[in-house]
Amino acid sequence: MKKTYIQFFIPFFIFSATYAQLSVRNNAYIFVNDEVIFVEDDVNLEEADATIYLRNEAQLVQGSGTTGNSGIGELSVYQTGTVHNFAYNYWASPVGNVLADDNTNRNFLPTSNLHDATGLTTSNAASLITGYDGVSSPLQIAQYWLWKYSPGTLYSEWDYVGSTNDVSPGYGFTMKGSTGSLTQLYDFRGKPNTGTIGTSVLNAQFTLVGNPYPSALDAVDYIHDATNSGLMTGTLYFWEHDLTALSHVLNNYIGGYATYTISSDGMVESFVPAVFHTVNQDGTNGTDTGTSTSGKAVHRYIPVGQGFMIEGTGAGTTFTRNSHREYYRQSGVNSEFFRTMGMGDNDTNTQVTGTINELTYDENGFQIVGPEYKRFRLNIDFDQHHTRQLLHNFHSSATDGFDYGLESNNSNPNPADAYFILDDMAYITQAHNFDVDLKIPLVVVLDAPMPLTVKIHDVQNFEDQPIYLHDKETEVYYDLDEQNFEVNLEAGEYTDRFEITFKDESDVLDVTEFDTNEFTIFQNNNFSQLTIKNPNSIDVKSVTLYDALGKRVMQEVNLNTSTRYDFPTKSLSDGLYVVNVTLANKQTINKKIIVAN
Repeated sequence: MKKTYIQFFIPFFIFSATYAQLSVRNNAYIFVNDEVIFVEDDVNLEEADATIYLRNEAQLVQGSGTTGNSGIGELSVYQTGTVHNFAYNYWASPVGNVLADDNTNRNFLPTSNLHDATGLTTSNAASLITGYDGVSSPLQIAQYWLWKYSPGTLYSEWDYVGSTNDVSPGYGFTMKGSTGSLTQLYDFRGKPNTGTIGTSVLNAQFTLVGNPYPSALDAVDYIHDATNSGLMTGTLYFWEHDLTALSHVLNNYIGGYATYTISSDGMVESFVPAVFHTVNQDGTNGTDTGTSTSGKAVHRYIPVGQGFMIEGTGAGTTFTRNSHREYYRQSGVNSEFFRTMGMGDNDTNTQVTGTINELTYDENGFQIVGPEYKRFRLNIDFDQHHTRQLLHNFHSSATDGFDYGLESNNSNPNPADAYFILDDMAYITQAHNFDVDLKIPLVVVLDAPMPLTVKIHDVQNFEDQPIYLHDKETEVYYDLDEQNFEVNLEAGEYTDRFEITFKDESDVLDVTEFDTNEFTIFQNNNFSQLTIKNPNSIDVKSVTLYDALGKRVMQEVNLNTSTRYDFPTKSLSDGLYVVNVTLANKQTINKKIIVAN
C-alpha cells in the first residue's frame, strides 16, 4: 500500500483506491463515485476547504489505525430519509463537528453537520426552525423533533437535542421528515468517524445507537463482537412510523419496532416486521394497533446513517469498531436503509466488492435458509385488526435456553399480543433443536373479547412434516398446512391453552383404568344425536361439546349413572366438533365427530 498526501488544487475523481494514510490539503478535494476508498490508518483533512465527497453509494472504510482522523476539513456523504413531516426516522451521524483540530471523534451538531445539497459538491447548512413541520427545499428541519435516548425504559427518558445540544459518536437520534416528501436528501458534512466507539448500556434498558461510520456496518461483526455479546440481547430494534398517522399529537402516533438478529456465521437472518401500536401520553402502548404493510426490511449490512435500539443485559459499554466496517452498497440485496427499496444515489447498481456471503430471498422477501435449518412463521390476526408475526428457527446448535443470534425477545408486548415463552420471557423469535416430540407453548394475551386467527407462513425444509396448533382446552389438533386455526376468546391471558406440536395426539384417550373399547363415543347423523355407550356404568361427571372455533356449544353436568347417553344435535351447524367427557376420577376422553344434519 502507498502513503499518499494530496496537496494540490485540482479535483480528484476516484473510482477506488487504497491508502496507508490519506491527507487532503488546502482547497483540494477527492470525489469518490460509486466505489470505495480504503485507508488503513487515518485521514487528515487539514484545512477547512479540504473535502472528500462520497457520491452514488461511495463509502470510506478505514483499517486498524489508532491515531484518529484529524483536521477541520469535511467529508460529505448523502443519505435519504423515508418519512414525511409527521413521522420519525432513527438516525446515527457518520460525521462530527469540525470546530477543533484533534485526533478524536467529535460530537454531531445538527446546526453544523446537516446540510441541504444544492449541487454535486455544493450545499448549504440546513436551517433548524421552530414549529413542528419541516420544509424540503430549501431544507428546513423542525428542531422540536430531534431527540436522543441513552439508556432507559420510559418515554420521559428521551433527551432533547434540538438546535443547541449535540449527540456523541455512536449514539442515534430521531428526526422527522419534510412536508410533502418521503425522500428527503440529507448531506452529512463533517469530520468522519473512525476507530472504536463506545455506547453505554444497562440491564433491561434500551439505548438508541446506530452505524457511526461513512460505510456499511456488518451486523454479524457488531452483534457477535466478544464484548457486545456479553452486554446486549443480540437483537437490533428498528422503529417504523405508520405514515397514515398524520398528527404530531403523541397519543395519535402509530408505530412499532421491527426486530433483527443474525447467526454468528452470517447465514441465518431473523427479521420480524413491526406491529404498530398507538402511544399513550406516558409512552406506554395504547389499545389501538395496526400492522405494518410497508414491506420495509432489515438486512445484514447496516447502511450509512441508520439508527436503531439495543437492549442491555448488564451495565457496561458496547462498541462499534473499524473491524465491523464493510464496503457494501446500500442497493445490494443484503443492505437497505430501513425502507421498502434501496434509495441510494444509484438504486440500480447491486455490485458487491469483496468476499461477502450473499443471502438469497424469496418473492415475499423472506430469506431462504440452508437445508441444515428449518423455520416457520406464524401470522396471528387479532380481530382482523392487527397481525403479530412470530418466527421459529430450528438448528442442531440451538439449545433449550436462550440462543444468542437466533432468538429475539419481546420486552414490551402489546395489549393484544402473542408470543413464544421461555423462563417467563416473551419471544418474537425462538429457536430449538428440532424434535418431532417437541411442544412449543404459545401465549395469547387479549385486552378485550375478540376472534383470533393463526396462520402459518414461510415454512422451510419441513418436507412432509405436519405442524399443528394444539388447543388443549378442546383437545383439537389443527394441521396449519391444511387449515387456519380460528377461535373466539374472552379477554385474558392464555398461558397454558395453546401449543405448537408436530404430532396429532387427539385420538389418544387419557383413560387407563378400563377397556376403552367398551366406552364408545359416536355421532349418529341418521338420528341427529351424539351417543355415548357406557356398558360398565363408569361415573361420568360432564359431557362438553366444542365447535371448530373452540366455542362451547353444549355442556351436560350432574349426569345420572347410565349405560347410554343420547344428546340431540339437530340444532347444530354441519361441521367438525370435539366431544370432551370428564370422568369422576378427573380423567378425560376426547373424540372428534362430524355433524351432518
